[in-house]
Amino acid sequence: MEAIGQLTGGVAHDFNNLLSVIVGNLELAGDGVRPGTPTARFIGNAVTASQRGAALTQRLLAFSRKQPLEPRTVDAHSLVFGMSDLLRRTLGEPIELQVVGDGGLWMCRVDPAQLENAVLNLAINARDAMLRGGKLTIETSNAHLDDVYAASHAEVRPGQYVLVAVTDTGMGMSKEVRRRVFEPFFTTKGAGRGSGLGLSMVYGFVKQSGGHVSIYSEIGEGTTIKMYLPRESGRADPLPDADEHSVIMGRGETILVVEDDADVRVLVVNMLLDLGYEVLQAGSGREAMACVYGKDGIDLMLTDIVLPGGMNGRELAHAAGRRRRGLPTLFMSGYTENAVIHHGRLDEGVSLLQKPFRRRDLAHKVREVIDQGQRPPATESRVGTD
Repeated sequence: MEAIGQLTGGVAHDFNNLLSVIVGNLELAGDGVRPGTPTARFIGNAVTASQRGAALTQRLLAFSRKQPLEPRTVDAHSLVFGMSDLLRRTLGEPIELQVVGDGGLWMCRVDPAQLENAVLNLAINARDAMLRGGKLTIETSNAHLDDVYAASHAEVRPGQYVLVAVTDTGMGMSKEVRRRVFEPFFTTKGAGRGSGLGLSMVYGFVKQSGGHVSIYSEIGEGTTIKMYLPRESGRADPLPDADEHSVIMGRGETILVVEDDADVRVLVVNMLLDLGYEVLQAGSGREAMACVYGKDGIDLMLTDIVLPGGMNGRELAHAAGRRRRGLPTLFMSGYTENAVIHHGRLDEGVSLLQKPFRRRDLAHKVREVIDQGQRPPATESRVGTD
């Protein structure tokens, strides 16, 4: 796992920068193409392929527990129930879906987007195991893992958890398959039918969140995969806007873009201009500070984390924040290990836009940070790997 993490992290930065340029320019090129034409179809196919490349890297990072999580206090049943329509479309008519929840369910502390991805991956695997149809049941309940159970399972802490169990009536698994099911690239599907990363991503996400995963399966009897997520007190945080197709336009605000990769910088600048923002640009922390000192009315700084010249993005945010108190900062990165992430989670008060991103992702995140008026984090900065 450590070796895969090091390998993936080593290539993720440059790979995701390249994918950012590819996806972004395809989107900009597609704006002038009439829908339904062959050119529009070619562009759409290229965007889809690029996103699959990004997902491959992200799943490897998830397995090795190196993806940046943005945990919130989540009502797991409400989140799963809200996915019902998506899950039914994914499963198809031959498969019946049932979502069951116990009363008095505790809150849990997880990244809601990654929990959705985990449930969707489990549903897809269950669908593929029910070739002639069947029933998929997703159940949420409170659970307690005691000292005896923890002693016999690696990396399990005794305590209270929220359980999300996904059960299918499919073909089931043999003992040998169960033993290897969470390994990356292991799959029982035919060539071209799966990457073998879906369940390994689920495993890595739950472990990185401080939880536990177990599997129960017998040949001909179906499969149950249980995700135990750490209990959290308090009320559920509001979930991000789920309207993934909308693009929120700017209102003429000024954004300072700091990115040393010229191709990525030009792309981001053009996207923001297209969204209705005024844009300043810099290729290093020194150039960015010159803009901060020389230009009034900067509403947001959008900066890469690793920058040339001895000042990383985190240090730049502190320096800019001292000059212009209250200047919001949004970080962007293809891979970041220590600069804004510690113990697998984003530092408190940090906003991160992961590369590669689409225009709507950029639009939503920029609008969110500007509206929140978020200040740069006040903790001590650390230099990390982007």
